[in-house]
Amino acid sequence: MPKTPTRDRVDPVKVNTAPLRRPPWIRVRAPSGETYQQVRTLMRGKSLHTVCEEAMCPNLGECWGAGTATFLMLGNVCTRTCGFCDVKHGMPAALDWLEPERVAQAVRTMNLQHAVITSVNRDERGDGGAPIFAMLIRRIREIHPGCSIEVLIPDFKGSLEALKIVMDARPEILNHNVETVPRLFKAVQPQDNYAWARATLTNAKRLDPEVLTKSGIMVGLGETMDEVKEVMRDLRSWGVDILTIGQYLQPSKKHLPIERYYTPEEFQELHDFGMEIGFRWVESGPLVRSSYHAAEQVRALSIVHRKLYGAGGGHPAPPPPAEISPEDLVLPVPSGN
Repeated sequence: MPKTPTRDRVDPVKVNTAPLRRPPWIRVRAPSGETYQQVRTLMRGKSLHTVCEEAMCPNLGECWGAGTATFLMLGNVCTRTCGFCDVKHGMPAALDWLEPERVAQAVRTMNLQHAVITSVNRDERGDGGAPIFAMLIRRIREIHPGCSIEVLIPDFKGSLEALKIVMDARPEILNHNVETVPRLFKAVQPQDNYAWARATLTNAKRLDPEVLTKSGIMVGLGETMDEVKEVMRDLRSWGVDILTIGQYLQPSKKHLPIERYYTPEEFQELHDFGMEIGFRWVESGPLVRSSYHAAEQVRALSIVHRKLYGAGGGHPAPPPPAEISPEDLVLPVPSGN
């Protein structure tokens, strides 16, 4: 991996990355407004990273303007080179063990009712940085009770030990994006593995059935509608409750090209199909991203009242996860799809 972090993914001389003309239904709101500026100032003041900025999320203006953000943990340099992502990749700095405290304080300052936390991949570490997630979940519980927590985690290369560190802290939602269809996995995310995604999502649900699991797919990278629906069936068979589907948007000419734009009618078709096969919530649309309308999903699924407040208010002491035998867990394969 490069010592100097870079956002480059593909060579535009070797790959035709000429952008397609954007259709009229792709409209990105420019960031503005007093609340947006307050959130931006808070992030700079506490030396925090957000995936909203690092990944050039098209909903940054809408979300920051509403006083919400998705925090990016474990630094802002990733060890993987996914062709769709604008987060820098290269050799990351050492973990910052004070980062969870700063993020937790920001969550309290923003008075969030639902916090979304994600991270870069840290493949140089055996635990993938999982302890940082657990530290943050527990710290938010301490200083901002009543806030539900969603973590969008890496696959940790399918490591059950790393996953269990996060699950033992009991987030309300455990999210891991599968991103694309198996046929395109190695072109879209060369260091990732479909079997690792399966192990992560399946084991999370089996370790703690009360935790909602969530995943997301991008479309427009060359997959077929049938392939997308097959992945959706896989995710349901792995116990995934919530699904997000959005259009891939090319960050630059040094990222993978857009093969085509899906129409609003196609996104509606995927939404309806997902609900038919049993997802509890499907967010499907051109600008949908992993954390889009995340707070609304929590409220609609009654997570806050059912799990956080209970009969006595506040955070009740959670029951321990049920004991499971080794044969109930999914073991990842070391390589391939």
